[in-house]
Amino acid sequence: MLEFSLLLLVGGVSLLLLMLYEASRNAVKKEEVKLLGFPDHMAPISLFFISDIHKREISDDIIEEVEGKVDIVIIGGDLLERGVPFSKVEKNLDKLMSIGPVYFVWGNNDYEVDTSRLKQIFKNKGIKEIVNSSMKVPIHNGEINLIGVDDASTQRADYQAAIKQTDSVEFNLLISHDPRLVKHIRMEDGIDLMISGHTHGGQIRLLGWGMYKKGRLEKLSQTTLLVSNGYGTTAVPLRLGAPAETHLLTISKR
Repeated sequence: MLEFSLLLLVGGVSLLLLMLYEASRNAVKKEEVKLLGFPDHMAPISLFFISDIHKREISDDIIEEVEGKVDIVIIGGDLLERGVPFSKVEKNLDKLMSIGPVYFVWGNNDYEVDTSRLKQIFKNKGIKEIVNSSMKVPIHNGEINLIGVDDASTQRADYQAAIKQTDSVEFNLLISHDPRLVKHIRMEDGIDLMISGHTHGGQIRLLGWGMYKKGRLEKLSQTTLLVSNGYGTTAVPLRLGAPAETHLLTISKR
């Protein structure tokens, strides 16, 4: 009986350590995304994507790994949550700004704080919010449309307003914190790539099952979708089967 209890204890401690490790990982997932809609004349672009930072401080290791390799940086929402000091937020933003121009789309937890103060920080640092709208971003020898849709889970999303000024024949990259927005995309909208977070990949998956699908890059009939496991955690600082991740995407013509 004592041996069995010790085995349970060792197993429990080992599992807890694994969950802490997966939650604190500083991984940059490198992926090549080849898309038919990518402009023929444009050189490949490099995009660093991070979502769901929450309470974490971005590791210098991540910044050093991608430094000099990034054309633009996109924060896919949940930069922070209630109780996170703005000093930590500013430190994280400064790190991201050191690797490239930063664009931001709101997530549900971002609305738990003083949004006026957060917006002022963005303004002071030159970080561009994209809120139910789009903007043309020149890169290399061309430009792309960045389309930002506000958080759907807090009923702030307006997809139709976001795509109003876009042209389906241009290269359109949609950012939405909540991946469920993909259900509103039609083929004729010309959304070449959609990137999201929010779900944390289920965060804690038991025997492969989680509350949400694990993060993934998948080709759908109406677009290509990237959903990130995210960088931080919510509720408990633990992960299992959905380790923390950031993304360095190289996007080019297929």
